Amino acid sequence: WLNLCKMLMSKTLSPQLPESVQVDLSNSVLVLCRSYPGDPDLQHYLKHAIHDGALPISAFVYTLLQAARSSELHAPSTLDMLCRVALDAHYSSGLAPIGSVVSYEESTAKVLGIVQDALALLRTAHTLPLSPFHRLTTSASELVILLLSCVSDISQVSTAQAMVYFADANDLLQNFQLATDVRQVLETFVLSLSLSIGDDANAAREAHMLHSIPFTLGKGSLHGSGSETDIVTFSLFLHHIVSYKTRQFGAGDSQGTVAVLVALFRWAAWSPVVFYTQLFLAAFTCLSQSGSKALIWKAFVIGRLTCPKQLPHLLHMFETVVNAEGVTSSDWVRSVINDEVSFHNGDQKRAMQSALQTNFKRTELISQCDQAITLARRANLIHEDDLLRSFSRDLLQNCVYLDQVTVALGLIIDPSIQNDNFPRLQTEARETGLDVETYLESKLSSDISLEELAPWISRIISDDSSDNVFAAVIIRRFTSLAAAYDVDALGDLCRLLYTIEAVLEIVALHVKLSELILSGISFLDKYDCETVGDPQAALGHLGNVVIFVQHTAVRFHLEVDLYAPGIRVLCSTFLRPTDIIYPIDSLSNEDGQAFAVWFKALFDNSSEGIEDNILRTTQPKVLLRISATLVFHAIKAHTQQKIDKETLMNGITYFVGPLLNWTLSGIIKALAREIMQQRMYAFIVLILSKQSHPTFQPRRDSSRGTTIAGDVSFLPSSCIATLCAEAVQPSGFQKGQNEYIDDAWDRLAFYEAHSSAQLVVPPVISRHVWEEEPRQLIQTALNMARAGKAPFLDVAHCIKIVPPTTFLQLLWAELVIFASVGETETSRRIASFVLTMPQSSDVLPLLPIFLHVVTPSIIFTMNHQQTPDHMTKIELLVTTISSALTAALHLELGIRSSMSGEHRFVLGQPSSGMARKLAADLRESGDPTSRLVLQKLASSQSFAANFAVSINELG
Repeated sequence: WLNLCKMLMSKTLSPQLPESVQVDLSNSVLVLCRSYPGDPDLQHYLKHAIHDGALPISAFVYTLLQAARSSELHAPSTLDMLCRVALDAHYSSGLAPIGSVVSYEESTAKVLGIVQDALALLRTAHTLPLSPFHRLTTSASELVILLLSCVSDISQVSTAQAMVYFADANDLLQNFQLATDVRQVLETFVLSLSLSIGDDANAAREAHMLHSIPFTLGKGSLHGSGSETDIVTFSLFLHHIVSYKTRQFGAGDSQGTVAVLVALFRWAAWSPVVFYTQLFLAAFTCLSQSGSKALIWKAFVIGRLTCPKQLPHLLHMFETVVNAEGVTSSDWVRSVINDEVSFHNGDQKRAMQSALQTNFKRTELISQCDQAITLARRANLIHEDDLLRSFSRDLLQNCVYLDQVTVALGLIIDPSIQNDNFPRLQTEARETGLDVETYLESKLSSDISLEELAPWISRIISDDSSDNVFAAVIIRRFTSLAAAYDVDALGDLCRLLYTIEAVLEIVALHVKLSELILSGISFLDKYDCETVGDPQAALGHLGNVVIFVQHTAVRFHLEVDLYAPGIRVLCSTFLRPTDIIYPIDSLSNEDGQAFAVWFKALFDNSSEGIEDNILRTTQPKVLLRISATLVFHAIKAHTQQKIDKETLMNGITYFVGPLLNWTLSGIIKALAREIMQQRMYAFIVLILSKQSHPTFQPRRDSSRGTTIAGDVSFLPSSCIATLCAEAVQPSGFQKGQNEYIDDAWDRLAFYEAHSSAQLVVPPVISRHVWEEEPRQLIQTALNMARAGKAPFLDVAHCIKIVPPTTFLQLLWAELVIFASVGETETSRRIASFVLTMPQSSDVLPLLPIFLHVVTPSIIFTMNHQQTPDHMTKIELLVTTISSALTAALHLELGIRSSMSGEHRFVLGQPSSGMARKLAADLRESGDPTSRLVLQKLASSQSFAANFAVSINELG
């Protein structure tokens, strides 16, 4: 074919220019791709022509991108194939992009035209349906990156043409989820274009803007109206600390939570009475909307915000810190004027009492809280007697008990509290002559079975006023047992914690679960069975510790890769790669010897079983690491007829019994991967059904709705569910394909209702729908705030779906819409929360990204795309910058005063540094909007007071 083409071109009567000949040669194949999508023969024709040199890579790239604009060629298989031909040819040439994908002689204007075609292809790639067999978006992104690297001097490009290129690139950045590498290149390209465009065309508009936009914000605070009836900020804060209670700055982190409370108090500039009123109003509203989580929210409001005297509650710690900063005691009191009761001798009531009294009068809201709690109790099969309990009465009784509300005022609010004979834990402890803490310790240390202990645990969980004492007892007992290497008692405690799921939910509200994880890892790192009297019993108890650490880390998304107790660095990676199947010849000497001994003991029909000597000489960490390999190679040996079915089954039985069931999570994860390749359904169902036999039903304590294992000698299936949920639901599983897998899902579906894991195969969701979720979550939060409800926005979840820059751009777009209809204050509060609420360590700080990446893009767009809501955007941008930077400053101060003098910048950079850099960037940019933003910030007395150095730089 190629030789015939060359001969035809050599004999033509009208010789064409070489470039035209090359274009015709390429197009002769490309036109056939319309009729034969993704045809591999056409791919070979192109590769041969390029390899021969008859078709330069640059000519093929040019014709490909031109042809790709035609809808007739918009098949993912075809476009991906063509892109890969160009990319593979370039990579194999060893040449730089200039001279390969673009010829040396091309002008900047011609190169930018090719880049524009490439951007069109990238847009097409993101709009075509996804294909599991082709990566068109990746290929198109690579082409864009290569071509943009060939763009050198764009100063000669006309302003009008630069605006066209800018619009194309900016559209991609704003509306599509691009890969990180191509996004970075495009952002640099957009910045270069913006500098090239210049301000000449905008001078007249700048003068108009400076005179037409009111300067009301500059005359006072930029923080908005300071409404005293707003619950947006507190609702977002409370939802975050309850949802992420196990993380730093979550409910279990007292110092971190208090630091944020201090920052909110300073930032909102409310009086203590208003601050507490809004805090409790938001808490009540969150509870009324909490649905199935109502009991957790009830425990948080009663047991965490206002908990017993034995341990300081969050608000007591908050008051201590704020008072130390200069708030006088008189600020925390307020005269309560009530027509029905007279307070003698000028009685003054604390701000908290006034706030509670105000919110207790919201009868409709209290009724909604009671309704939510009642529904949650019914769902958990709690006795009808307890369904009648009122949330407000429980909270009021606790406040009276703590002297936060006087008995006289308590009787005015609810006279029935004096006749309430509800059996509290304090009464039960008093009858035994012990205080609550000692009573709880005595119960936990007593030698009673888990089934007998479960009803008593349920009473503790239901008594919210004692939750924090219970949490303190749990963590103290756990750490002391781990330090003493008491494997029997520690194993029993761990089994209680992972079996009765509500226990950890309550404990996590009060203490850092990471401390339990740390103690457990330290114990596992050193413990062995070499000197114990009964190694089989010891190994079973040690297994409970392994299960607890793994289950808790997975369930609460805790990082357990590395801990540093004191001066000793402790690595916990031995708990992670438990699902790796190793080739036997790749095992280390220690692991290889252990594998040989255990394989013979488990899967050799001449073996007498597992002897105590094997248990004494094998490190538990080694056994955990090789268990998946043992089972896999045993199954492989059976398929090769080296061991019979009975021998295999006998060996598997050990892993589903109490001796080795703590290794199951790694085994199931490993086998789940093999299912898709080798269809080993029977073996995975065997392990799961051994743990969840059809006749086995988790027994529930009907008095409190606590789920416990029917036979506690086996590992509860809810633990397997939590540890293995992700591994056992690969996308290829569908009901009806195989009787074994259908049976497995039928067995596991029952346990989904009794655990936090999700085992049902999720519906297939398109990438486009999935990436729209952050926008929907933002819209939901804004709509809830506008409706007077308690909004919730899971920022960390959104960042896992889209990059931070994209998320912030989505947020800005939705905030502008709401601000344009008069919801600027709501937009400001939500923006301030998103930008300044400390997130987990795996989430990049968002405030620096917003100030230094997103804000320049917003300003540039406003300069070049005037819209009717232009003035609203500027007002929103100025108030968002001022509010967020002020909140960041107060957070820094709150951390220093609350967290033992710590000086970390949890938002990535100090607020003063961010303000200084922003000021410098805006001043250097010098465009109309930047200068206006500078003027607005400089004219704000509050902003100038907080960032004096930066304000000086503004001038």
